[in-house]
Amino acid sequence: MKILLVHPEYPNTFWSFKHVLRFISKKAAFPPLGLLTVAGMLPRDWDLRLVDLNIERLRDLDIKWADYIMISGMLIQQKSVDQIIERCQRLNAKIIAGGPLFNSCPETYMEVIDHLILNEAELTLPPFLEDLQNGVAREVYRSDEFPCLSSTPLPRWDLIKIEKYAALMIQCSRGCPFDCEFCDITALFGRNPRLKETDQLIAELEVIYSLGWRDRVFIVDDNFIGHKQKIKAILPRMIAWMQEHNYPFLFMTEASINLADDDELIELMVQAGFDTVFIGLETPNDESLRECEKNQNCSRDMVAAIQKLQECGLQVLGGYIVGFDNDDESIFSRQINFIQESGVVTAMVGLLNALPNTKLWHRLKKDNRLVLDTSGDNTDGSINFIPKMDLNKLVEGYRQVVKTIYSPRHIYQRVSKFLERYQPRRKRRVHFYEIKAFLRSIFYLGILGNGRSQWYFWKMFAKSILFYRGAFSEAMTLMIYCHHFRKVAEKV
Repeated sequence: MKILLVHPEYPNTFWSFKHVLRFISKKAAFPPLGLLTVAGMLPRDWDLRLVDLNIERLRDLDIKWADYIMISGMLIQQKSVDQIIERCQRLNAKIIAGGPLFNSCPETYMEVIDHLILNEAELTLPPFLEDLQNGVAREVYRSDEFPCLSSTPLPRWDLIKIEKYAALMIQCSRGCPFDCEFCDITALFGRNPRLKETDQLIAELEVIYSLGWRDRVFIVDDNFIGHKQKIKAILPRMIAWMQEHNYPFLFMTEASINLADDDELIELMVQAGFDTVFIGLETPNDESLRECEKNQNCSRDMVAAIQKLQECGLQVLGGYIVGFDNDDESIFSRQINFIQESGVVTAMVGLLNALPNTKLWHRLKKDNRLVLDTSGDNTDGSINFIPKMDLNKLVEGYRQVVKTIYSPRHIYQRVSKFLERYQPRRKRRVHFYEIKAFLRSIFYLGILGNGRSQWYFWKMFAKSILFYRGAFSEAMTLMIYCHHFRKVAEKV
């Protein structure tokens, strides 16, 4: 059996880092971990190829070669997915599909996909493969259960060129104990976090290490600390492995704000090599936090929590939302002040959107407030429901927030505040591509940049090399990232 796995293209969004990639000589930010993992579940005697449209073109010859095309994608990749399906139909190619997009709206694809493998592949892919072998494969495979991750195979890294990517990825757990109204994670993976065995995780690190990778690894859990006790049991093994291998990786992940409450957990993560964590901070408005059931953020000093993490050696990336029912027009200035005070440089601010099958989606549907399908990109300035605030005021206020926080002056202020607090634990290795990126930043940002961005680039250059030499690399990297964020903000 010949299988072509196709990863759809991401549009130019906040997390695509497309304006950063040219600085670091990479084609894409992250590899298609889901498809690589599914590839590990397929029979070893099958002939597999993978095409990632973020780094290469999909040729008609590739499609004609395959017995089946396997596609997985997210909502934000829907446009590319639809284009792939159209090409496959034109060439009479059979399609197998699964992943978050198809789980969110399977009815949209019933007529154009030969086989939909929904929910988690550990449960739904094996019966499909057995039926396919027996010539009785059904159109749709579903499961209401959540699998134990001990059966999850090693990803098939041999199918891609890892040097094309800015970071590699592994997954430790699925599920989140919290149940935020707007989030689709619990709908997809449940509220009981399921973790891989420690030996599995170490084996994944070994494989990546054996490939020659010595750079950033993104642990893609939606909440890495969802089960604190189990994570505390895993981290000492990671620490020992990292020490034995001379700290080859820098880890980043996603976690909830209650990480700041656990000094032991913070220390274990930092010792294991974590230096970056994304946290859904959402809003300084406590009424809105309660509205969306973001209870872990309520009634706490989030700025102090962020500062604590920064001082412990963790750079915090933040997610923020405007457009809750309890937001009034003061939220825009409050959100700007919240972001600036926290020193969170990478601040993703989005308009609230109702993702399919979330509690928010069901509530708004019941109230007849849903008006559109979501684009999957909550930073494109669109909204798919009728908000309580005047729509024009909401969209204009959102645009003002984004353009303000990514203005050169506000970026400089946030990077400065971050550097004042940040205490990196160890000197990080500098790669050749990072040296090239730094030289390119001098040319493109320091010489060709416009007046204000030019001025603040050189001001940050001087400040970091004089007063924060230990974090000079981080400071310059953030200035490059903010160039990308500013470009994205210009399109809102």
